[in-house]
Amino acid sequence: MSTVAPPPALLIVPGLRDHVPEHWQTVLGNKLPGARTVAPVTTDRLSCDVQVAALDEALSEISGPVVLVAHSVGVITVAHWAQRHTRPIQGALLATPPDLETPMPEGHPNRDDLGANGWLPVPRAPLPFPSIVAASTDDPLAGFAPVAALARAWGSRLVDLGPVGHLNPAAGYGEWPQAEQYVRELSGEGR
Repeated sequence: MSTVAPPPALLIVPGLRDHVPEHWQTVLGNKLPGARTVAPVTTDRLSCDVQVAALDEALSEISGPVVLVAHSVGVITVAHWAQRHTRPIQGALLATPPDLETPMPEGHPNRDDLGANGWLPVPRAPLPFPSIVAASTDDPLAGFAPVAALARAWGSRLVDLGPVGHLNPAAGYGEWPQAEQYVRELSGEGR
């Protein structure tokens, strides 16, 4: 008698501003049974170490396979986490990572603050799990070419989403149906 492995747990890794009801990650998490979200960081929000620790704590509460769904700085959090920890991850959807190494638009952290808080340099080592980088062609926080370079360095499959801005509510993305397709692919459904 063969046993069927349980589906992987889904862990949502928001960026610095993504704990909002209208965000596609929140919509996705509400749609998929058992999805969890990394708890919001309440102190030292800009600290990379604190964000990585929050991700690691959330992972420690999950047994079995996990698929990560990260957006914006959450993607960079995943890359930093992967350099420091060895827990197996089944796969990761990495949506619209920002280019932290070039000046950010007004209202976002500057390079000096990002560097002082441990975000720079952005890790470029291959990720030890399958991943999909979903990139926008008109993201105000990252040009397509730098995101494509990150995807290559990480060993990720690059998906060109076209002009979707930063893939957030400000760009018109509450629901993002493609996310479910990528999660199914990373979960191994349909094999």
